[in-house]
Amino acid sequence: MKTFVAEMQRALAVMPRKDVPSFRLVRREWSKQLKNSPGSSIIALAKLLVPLGFWERIFACEIIVHHQPALDALAQKDVTSLGRGMKSWGEVDCFACYIAGPAWRQQNISDRLVRTWAQSPSRWWRRAALVSTVPLNNRARGGQGDVARTLRLCRMLIRDRDDMVVKALSWALRELSKRDPLAVRLFLEEHDNKLAPRVKREVVNKLRTGLKNPPRVLPSRSDPGDASA
Repeated sequence: MKTFVAEMQRALAVMPRKDVPSFRLVRREWSKQLKNSPGSSIIALAKLLVPLGFWERIFACEIIVHHQPALDALAQKDVTSLGRGMKSWGEVDCFACYIAGPAWRQQNISDRLVRTWAQSPSRWWRRAALVSTVPLNNRARGGQGDVARTLRLCRMLIRDRDDMVVKALSWALRELSKRDPLAVRLFLEEHDNKLAPRVKREVVNKLRTGLKNPPRVLPSRSDPGDASA
């Protein structure tokens, strides 16, 4: 197992560029090599990779989400272990979208566990709780829609003004709005005086235009020769 880890680290170290396209080329090649491995082995490998650095952590999440037996085998202790040490929004969002959210959707982890994240003193775990609702509602990620669990988490963190949490709350509501716009409108109305201005602005924009930040329409300049201007 340690040999695999060393080889993966070497592959990541020699990427021509430290960017997502280069990373994906490496990860896809490894996913091909590991496709017949038992799910438990993939999880064990991922746990070894997580503490080693940013790209190794992202690699760990992606080899699991692209290996269905590993995703199916995730237990609560595995998910908690894979999230330990998160310290950036990129790490959190990868963990929540690829590990925690799918595991929650498949009922591999409990509602109670995700609620404990929402109550954490760590901004990153609180963000993870909200972003984990995205795979519940996003069609591309296999979501069928889950109004109850999504809004329960949103209510728990509605007064949180940490910027990372506010942005995640906006994302959770915007994703749900694609599934059930009426539920989101009613939530906005009910909690108008509690929601951060950013959340209200972005979610209302999404409901009205389909975009979080629609382009501003500038007033047209009057024709200098128009006497009626």
